[in-house]
Amino acid sequence: MPLIKQISIFVENKPGRLKAMTHILKDNDIDILAISIADTKDFGILRLIVNDPDKACKALKDAECTVKLTDVLAIKLEDKPGGLSVVMDTLFDNQISVEYMYAFFSKQDGQAAVILRVDDNEKAAQVLEKAGVSLLTGEIIGKM
Repeated sequence: MPLIKQISIFVENKPGRLKAMTHILKDNDIDILAISIADTKDFGILRLIVNDPDKACKALKDAECTVKLTDVLAIKLEDKPGGLSVVMDTLFDNQISVEYMYAFFSKQDGQAAVILRVDDNEKAAQVLEKAGVSLLTGEIIGKM
């Protein structure tokens, strides 16, 4: 089952914190492939898919950041109306809950990639593949 390593970083909601995170990654030659941030008044969770998650985690931890690696699924969809509804129907019909998701678009073939955090990665991968949904690897995402 192709799982993607996602980095989640706890970020104080203060001026310059995102700048600092991006500079840590830049200084360590880490390429951000997908990004999402969820915030509150006081803090945010920065979620990243990068080209080298282990190296990125080490660099961020060395800079005293609170970092967590999480396994997520990445899927490829046609960038057209209704493309995501098939995925949501399949997951719902199989009692799989989506905790969060975010997307990015490929320069190749008008495809969209969606990162999914679900409550059961293995089951989700099986039912999505059975429904004809393409699962992506980190290597494929790096080329998109």
